[in-house]
Amino acid sequence: MALQKFQNMDPHMLLSIVNMKLRDQYSSLNDLARSYDIDAEALCKKLSEAGYHYQTTSNQFK
Repeated sequence: MALQKFQNMDPHMLLSIVNMKLRDQYSSLNDLARSYDIDAEALCKKLSEAGYHYQTTSNQFK
């Protein structure tokens, strides 16, 4: 699924995809954002609106 269109995605589906990619492929949120050429702050804002916040220690949104 293309994360470039994350603004239009259901936040719970987005959470699942992003956390899977962070767990399996990327060592940080910034690495993921660079790879998909997306704004990490905008991604954080989208997920925070659904109550999820990025945890650097676990490299996951919770």
